[in-house]
Amino acid sequence: MKLQFWLLFVLLTACSSARPQSPQLSQRTATPAPPSSSQVANADFSESRRLLQEGKYTEAIASLQQLSRSHPGMKGLLHELGITYYRSGDYVKAISTLQQAVDEDKDDKEAIQLLGLAHYLAGHAAEAIPLLEKVQGWYPRANVDAAYILGVANIQNKNYPEARKAFAHMFGVGTDSAAAYLFTARVLLRQEFDPIAEEYAQKAISLDPKLPLAHFFLGELHLYKSRIPEAIADFQQELAINPAHAASYYKLADAYSHIQKFDEAEHLLQRSIWLDSTSTGPYILMGKVLEKKGEAELAMRALQHALSMDPNNSVAHHLLGQAYQDMGDIEEAERQRKVAQQIQDSSNTKP
Repeated sequence: MKLQFWLLFVLLTACSSARPQSPQLSQRTATPAPPSSSQVANADFSESRRLLQEGKYTEAIASLQQLSRSHPGMKGLLHELGITYYRSGDYVKAISTLQQAVDEDKDDKEAIQLLGLAHYLAGHAAEAIPLLEKVQGWYPRANVDAAYILGVANIQNKNYPEARKAFAHMFGVGTDSAAAYLFTARVLLRQEFDPIAEEYAQKAISLDPKLPLAHFFLGELHLYKSRIPEAIADFQQELAINPAHAASYYKLADAYSHIQKFDEAEHLLQRSIWLDSTSTGPYILMGKVLEKKGEAELAMRALQHALSMDPNNSVAHHLLGQAYQDMGDIEEAERQRKVAQQIQDSSNTKP
């Protein structure tokens, strides 16, 4: 009797577990849970990021603005929108949005770095400096753009020691090293701070008289300023340190051509070309020097070689026209001058 009762119990239990659930219960368990706000944000951020990656800035901004309307106050939205404005080149809106992102999250390092860059690109160098200085302290090797712009912003504010510090950090050299002074001198010249650039280059040489390219830099600066004797001495000193530097021979030849020492210039240009035959500058200057020496046919060959490497060089076309003029080919001389003028006009009309 006990055995029969046990078998009946097992049978009933099995039947009960196999019985289908009511439709109402099945429907409740089959309905998925609604996505969380973070899941929605990640999905929509992925879409805007994809659009941004494809360069579709307007569509990316519209996607984020729609998300802002549907999910006001969503965490991370200001960060994403600020980055998108920055990447689109709208630095005014980027500044406003990134500042809000930083106010929302004081540890948003990417937003702080981009806010500094946006301030600089919008012409606010003073505002950019403290933000970009924070970036330098966060990373052993901060974003190179941020380091460079921090240096330039300090130059524009005439804080040259801090500029040198930024460039030293950027290149991984000592702040008071000769290299740091030379790096800063180069940027100073590019920013048209010529007297300070010369001072810094001379300081670099005083710290390390054999620093490669320091004398070359001074030579280029003196040549640009038409201080020819000083430029010649600078290039000669560079060649004493760096005798295989093709550009120094070329620039020294240029300096000699300014004082009409064409034979010396020709010999130096030959050396420059032997060391580096891929640069058009020495061939163009060789054409000019040979034309001045009355060797028009040789000048023509040098200039044609330069144009085979750079067909749209207006200077080479103009000099080639002069060489043809010297050889009596007036028609070809005029054609070359017209080509030179067309190239120059086209260059002037480009934005």
